[in-house]
Amino acid sequence: MQSPAAKIKRTKRETSETFTVRVGPEIKKRLASLAASTGRSRSFLTAEAIAEYLDANEWQVAGIRQALGSLDRGGGVEHEEVRHWIESWETPDETRRP
Repeated sequence: MQSPAAKIKRTKRETSETFTVRVGPEIKKRLASLAASTGRSRSFLTAEAIAEYLDANEWQVAGIRQALGSLDRGGGVEHEEVRHWIESWETPDETRRP
């Protein structure tokens, strides 16, 4: 799954560099099988998988850092307030989000 912030189109004009990745025999076998069934090279599939991983994790880490910064600046909601709010869901006395 690609994050909304990571919708960067990859083109054939991008330059690439070679590096070695060690994987277990089962992963190598699965990669070879997927490459054969999709008509793509193992290299292509590996590069795409790494790019997707980076997109998801960079986006997540950025969100965590932003949240931590907000907490450092005094943002956030006390646990008891959140618990009270959640317990009120689907009741006649449902409270507003804290």
